[in-house]
Amino acid sequence: MSDRDQHHQTSTRTAANDRFKRSFNTWLWGSLLTATALHFAMFMFWPDMTAANVPLDPAVTEVVDIPDEIPLPPAPEPISRPAVPVISIDIGEDITISPTTFRDNPVEKLPEPREDEARTSLIDEPGFTPMTVPPSLTNEREVRRALEREYPAILRDAGIGGRVLVHFFIDEEGIVRRTLVAATSGHASLDEAALRVAGVARFTPALNLDKLVPVWIQLPITFEVR
Repeated sequence: MSDRDQHHQTSTRTAANDRFKRSFNTWLWGSLLTATALHFAMFMFWPDMTAANVPLDPAVTEVVDIPDEIPLPPAPEPISRPAVPVISIDIGEDITISPTTFRDNPVEKLPEPREDEARTSLIDEPGFTPMTVPPSLTNEREVRRALEREYPAILRDAGIGGRVLVHFFIDEEGIVRRTLVAATSGHASLDEAALRVAGVARFTPALNLDKLVPVWIQLPITFEVR
């Protein structure tokens, strides 16, 4: 295609576009006038024309009961952080023997049983043994670690503690040979834990004058959280 032909086509398209722009106002106003005339004619010749009445079917109409306003429950309290165990064991002055005094049982009036019979009968149940020097706990740090280890986790996390009074039977070498619960904490799991801790304890032997003697003592073991 020659340059002359291309120029002719471009000129033709430009002229058609200009003609359309010039005729736009004519088409716009003509359309508006035509629409107005048609609406006027409809109102003149059909003045009573209305929209059809379409009744609602009552069978499909449902009444929805709006419930009363329901009060929202209060927000829950924030969850507290897990309790930190602070476990204690009463040592020293709290070590006791059964409430029997030397005044009531003078040493010189006590019979001298045979060694085997005395040891066998004494270990069976807590009882009084004359002594001048009571046992002393020698491994307090190890006992405290056992307390932390044996404290039932479900009670510790709930902040539940208790005090268990434990009977210890200590032989002539300071070794714990038997333990019994003298007074319960009210929680069986704490009582069992206290007995396990009691088995870890080591003592110096008790003395009656210059003689090593096996004895029963009472030791309170306390589990608590703060």
